[in-house]
Amino acid sequence: MIYAAILAGGTGSRMGVSDTPKQFLEIKGKPILIYTVEKFLLNPKFEKVIVLTPENWISHTKRILKKHIGEPEKIEVIAGGSSRNETIMNAIDYIEETDGLDDETIIVTHDSVRPFVTHRMIEDNIKAAQQFGACDTVIPATDTIVESTDGYAISDIPLRQHMYQGQTPQSFKAKALKEAYDSLSEEERAILTDAAKILVMKGSTVKLVKGETYNIKITYPYDLRIARSLLEDTEND
Repeated sequence: MIYAAILAGGTGSRMGVSDTPKQFLEIKGKPILIYTVEKFLLNPKFEKVIVLTPENWISHTKRILKKHIGEPEKIEVIAGGSSRNETIMNAIDYIEETDGLDDETIIVTHDSVRPFVTHRMIEDNIKAAQQFGACDTVIPATDTIVESTDGYAISDIPLRQHMYQGQTPQSFKAKALKEAYDSLSEEERAILTDAAKILVMKGSTVKLVKGETYNIKITYPYDLRIARSLLEDTEND
């Protein structure tokens, strides 16, 4: 079976909004989270769309989902964890407890604040996860990437043609991801940046899936302005 995990655990600190996590900010009268969830509900392959949010925002999340979408049986709202990867593990634990895990169970994880994900990206993620076991949505880096290990001077400038910018979805065979995560030491977990790195650290293949430049993550106030513009362009098409 195939599941979507919408990661809605952000606090909005970089947005400059103290009280409202960024996924609940509204664009054209609708919370960002709703735009994202709607994209996944359109795909009939998902058994469930699991929304993971801070525990004290679960009731609010359920209210806005009911207001804007209704009460589809496919949606479940559960608490996230203290980190991104713990949040994903909460989703996998939920799947295991309710439906069970087998070697072919797929989980498609996606940032709640990337509302411009497309059907093509979601489908490509499902296919790549089924074939390779794991995949990451990326776009080629357009700027030169500069590495500094001390934050003071350049330590390396990698070849740009080898560099990509990571987006989401990231998709996995859920059982294999859980087993890999459980095998990590505390030191290994401390340096994780995202779920794909879990499998990279274990030597597994993580297939690249083509993203899009407009598949932006809404993080800063400037991103909100871009998102509003993109939505207006979509409505005018």
